[in-house]
Amino acid sequence: MEQFVVSARKYRPQTFKDVVGQQAITNTLLNAIENNHLASALLFTGPRGVGKTTCARILARKINQPGYDDPNEDFAFNVFELDAASNNSVDDIRNLIDQVRIPPQTGQYKVYIIDEVHMLSSAAFNAFLKTLEEPPKHAIFILATTEKHKIIPTILSRCQIFDFKRITVKDAKEHLAEVAKSQGVEFEDDALHIIAQKADGAMRDALSIFDRVVSYCGNNLTRQAVTENLNVLDYETYINMTDLILENKIPEVLLAYNDILSKGFDGHHFIAGLASHFRDLLVAKNPATLSLLEMGEAAQKLYGEQSKKVSQDFLLKGIDIANDCDLKYKVSQNQRLLVELALMQLSSIGFDGEKKKPEFIIPPTYYRRNDYSISEVKIPKATVQTEVEPQAQTPKEEVQVEEPISEVVLEKIEQPQITQPKPQTTSIEPGTKVSAMSLASIRAKKEMAEAQKSTVKEVVQHVNEPFTETEMLEQWLKYAQRMEDKGYRIIASLLTINDPILQGTTIIHELPNESSKIDFEKERPELLGYLRGKLHNHEISIEVKVNETLVLKKSYTTQDKYNRLVELNPNLELMRNLFGLEVNE
Repeated sequence: MEQFVVSARKYRPQTFKDVVGQQAITNTLLNAIENNHLASALLFTGPRGVGKTTCARILARKINQPGYDDPNEDFAFNVFELDAASNNSVDDIRNLIDQVRIPPQTGQYKVYIIDEVHMLSSAAFNAFLKTLEEPPKHAIFILATTEKHKIIPTILSRCQIFDFKRITVKDAKEHLAEVAKSQGVEFEDDALHIIAQKADGAMRDALSIFDRVVSYCGNNLTRQAVTENLNVLDYETYINMTDLILENKIPEVLLAYNDILSKGFDGHHFIAGLASHFRDLLVAKNPATLSLLEMGEAAQKLYGEQSKKVSQDFLLKGIDIANDCDLKYKVSQNQRLLVELALMQLSSIGFDGEKKKPEFIIPPTYYRRNDYSISEVKIPKATVQTEVEPQAQTPKEEVQVEEPISEVVLEKIEQPQITQPKPQTTSIEPGTKVSAMSLASIRAKKEMAEAQKSTVKEVVQHVNEPFTETEMLEQWLKYAQRMEDKGYRIIASLLTINDPILQGTTIIHELPNESSKIDFEKERPELLGYLRGKLHNHEISIEVKVNETLVLKKSYTTQDKYNRLVELNPNLELMRNLFGLEVNE
């Protein structure tokens, strides 16, 4: 079996024209060579797999080529590569400095490529400073690193810095297509796009993934086979999920998410991808931003169709919900439930559901006795007879008051009719307009407001219900648990430090000191409202008692210790008298 050469080595660029996605840097280096403006110390920095070492080797060969007829000459004797990760001591740099002094046997320059230069120790950096600043005329240093911030400033100031960028998905896909054609591999455009996305801007990673997928699929790369092999969620998954969300099908959405988890995908990865999917839909809605959508033509068509179904308001809310879930995912105790709640919230955006019921002034659960019942009563408009200003010289008229007392009242309460009889009055037909600034209308509104207050007051008088200490303690502990779940552990500990005692409708809670009382007082209004609502009694009050116990004098002397023991066991004193013993100080 012949040795297999990976594509990253087999298709390594041999000239600057072959380098993918770094045209600005390669053009700069070519112009520097042609115009004899090449610096003696260069620093190549950037992410992994973007061509730093490759460009260094091409540059080392390029500067020695003038005057040689053989284009295949690689000048291996003139190029020295040093791995700073394993040769990072002062002695290694001193050996390098000794070699720099010797001129090349062939060619014009000796090129020293130091890879992962940020791994050098501080002493090695300092030993290298003088040589890097004033090297011999035949020496050129090329430093390569992925972490420029770890290099000391004195080294950076002596180098000409070239920042390599991540390779775009488009450039990586085009290069992969050329590699696939050279190997006789048939492919789908979306398949190469997924590989390029998975590489995350590194060409070496893209070629490594390409070799792996070809080994799995053979000579026919399909999108489905690539997604199965790489275990990635493709755009079809998110499009189908979004369709279910738009149709408000919450059960189907949860089942679809369960299928995703059963295939081994991470919930964090899914919710982050869903936020990106909403972003892509937002981009696809406007032709001006369509260039930001890095994907194949088939995918762009699907995104364009779905973007027409969703509103911009939905997408903005969806991105906010998904991003909030993404931020909370790592700290959540129940991560699956967190994602499911986010999906249910997304499915509820824009869902009207049933028509909202009227809000009750007092919840129906307050009335559990048979002699009360809740009913929805539509209050007819009350009429108030008032007198029109004398300047109009018209008979006295009735004014319609549009403010109802309440939508929900007890059946026992009679509907108030506020009238002010006046002599010689006539009724106004419905629809007659009266100035809202007249004294009559202002007086009518004031009387209606007073009637409404008296009605509500009469209703509230029947709210208070008896409750037991056990019921009170149960609600008290539930509130403490709710504070614990929200992260308010100090309040929760103050609530559970002692069991409260019930005296009538007053709850007495004992705290150890004044500082704890101050913390408790901040939460008292919220706790009081909670207990009154749960126990259906608005006469409940909370009294706090501080029990600061005085520290008793500790026993330090022998006599004190003996006296304490006698308190616990009086027989010790009898034994001491019997044997004539004494307590030594």
